Amino acid sequence: MNERRRGILSRLALFGAAIVWGSSFFVIKGAVDYLPPATLQAVRFSVGALVLGAIFWKKVKRLTGSDWLRGLLVGAFLGAASLVQNVGIQDTTPGKNAFLTCVYCIIVPFMFWGVRGERPQAKRFVAAVLCLVGIGLVSLTQRLTIGRGDLLTLAGGVLYACHIVSVATAGEDMDPVALSVMQFASAALFSWIYALTFEGSPASFDWSVWPQVMYLALASTTLGYLLQVVGQKNAPPAAASLILSLESVFGVLFSVLFYGEQMTGRLVLGFAVIFLSVLISETDLAALPVFRRRGKGHEVSSKGEKAAS
Repeated sequence: MNERRRGILSRLALFGAAIVWGSSFFVIKGAVDYLPPATLQAVRFSVGALVLGAIFWKKVKRLTGSDWLRGLLVGAFLGAASLVQNVGIQDTTPGKNAFLTCVYCIIVPFMFWGVRGERPQAKRFVAAVLCLVGIGLVSLTQRLTIGRGDLLTLAGGVLYACHIVSVATAGEDMDPVALSVMQFASAALFSWIYALTFEGSPASFDWSVWPQVMYLALASTTLGYLLQVVGQKNAPPAAASLILSLESVFGVLFSVLFYGEQMTGRLVLGFAVIFLSVLISETDLAALPVFRRRGKGHEVSSKGEKAAS
């Protein structure tokens, strides 16, 4: 398979992950009314690890000790990010939870700056300011305070940025399927420890939401994160962040259609500003026809970004 085709398939995989994740926000919102957040995600990640582990057991058996350690690290970030996001959605709407989570797209390039010393382009600083404006429109009250749910969602976005960076660094030379199994197992372990310590025994909870839990486990968790790690293998982190950020758009769409979320003018404007900041951050503006200019016998365009910018 040539490089161009691999790149296209990688982006399609990431787009699929964005759709699946976008559909999960209103499902999670309904599920956490019956199951505590950590218990819900402990079940999700346990099922994901067991299903993928059973199907791809031969890949798992070939893992080295170093692979397991890196997988545990990636899974710890995933577990922490999901837990904070799930706790946050209890006190906010699915649409706001979706868009505030996507701040990871703005944060990822700055984290790579710290990890690999590659300074982000100027446009990313502009995008960061715009993103803050959008967050203010979505989250701040008339008294300029931010709700607990929105604040936790933003914290979850930061942790998801850590997860994306860890996948692109610690897991860059690992088999994506094996990495998925390990990160699910690690996230499940983290979640069960938290759930049993702070939420009590699962036997005392209402399991009438089992269909929603299984959808989250098999679709949102197993399929979604598998598509992410497969897609990230042949897509630059910045491009991956941009495509994955579409989960926020799908999250609002599904929330309006199936959860009945109401959109105000201020919310729509805030969502638009946040998404615009993501587009500015992740799009090579100089390569667009409107920004091109012709010089002496040649066309001047952007030199392009490094893979981890």
